[in-house]
Amino acid sequence: MIKKIGILNLMHDKIDTQKRFSYVLGQADPELEISYFYPRSHYRFRPLPPNWPAKPLDLDELSGLDGFIITGAPIEQLPFEEVDYWDELTQLFDRLKSLAIPQLYVCWGAMAAMHYFYGIGKHPLKEKLFGIYSQRILAPSPLLAGLANGFRAPHARYAEMNRAEILRNPRLTIHAQTPEGRLCLVSGPGRQSFLFSHLEYGPQAFSKEYQRELAARGGDDTGLAKPQCYFADESAMALPQFTWESTQEHFFKNWLQAVQQFQGGKNYVN
Repeated sequence: MIKKIGILNLMHDKIDTQKRFSYVLGQADPELEISYFYPRSHYRFRPLPPNWPAKPLDLDELSGLDGFIITGAPIEQLPFEEVDYWDELTQLFDRLKSLAIPQLYVCWGAMAAMHYFYGIGKHPLKEKLFGIYSQRILAPSPLLAGLANGFRAPHARYAEMNRAEILRNPRLTIHAQTPEGRLCLVSGPGRQSFLFSHLEYGPQAFSKEYQRELAARGGDDTGLAKPQCYFADESAMALPQFTWESTQEHFFKNWLQAVQQFQGGKNYVN
């Protein structure tokens, strides 16, 4: 049976984001059908980016999907309720919860969903978490099948969720984090997965993100975070290394297996 996935694309580099997700998911399942959406409310008074192959979010279409992904967004420092599409996003959260299809929330998408469903707080980091880091597996998860303790994963964010609040909530489980305690993977009931790593990123993504932020500052790199453990030549910021490729392959293959199990009517123990 062909799996059908919906993706709400909230990222700044929208075309690249869709290419990345299409690639990593297509590698795991070449027959996968992916529908990309954007929040209607965000573009009510602004033009859509040119040549963007996405359509407005339609909650009625969700019933025909087998899984759903909400991407990150470059708004970690903005209060959730001040996001101009927050109401629309919460309607999506509610519909996904009622359908109980496999849900993958990525980076800011994970922050927003965890805040909405469980009231977990968010706080800014002293500096951007930006680079490739080893991960400690704290609890087993089907999504981490095939990955060993210390697997590498990319992170790029300015904020973090309150870890103590997560630990106090019996419905949430932290499966993986950096040695310093930065979140990587958390699960909740109802087939909810909260991924705080940008595992969809390809080998050039960090270079592009750094150059985009540098350009936004007019070329001034004062205080600008540089990708850590990413370049083979750190001093020249040259020769990016794709050290999370195996993690990427395993994770998205595992998530699509979870989608397939849902299709087959199998249930997880929550």
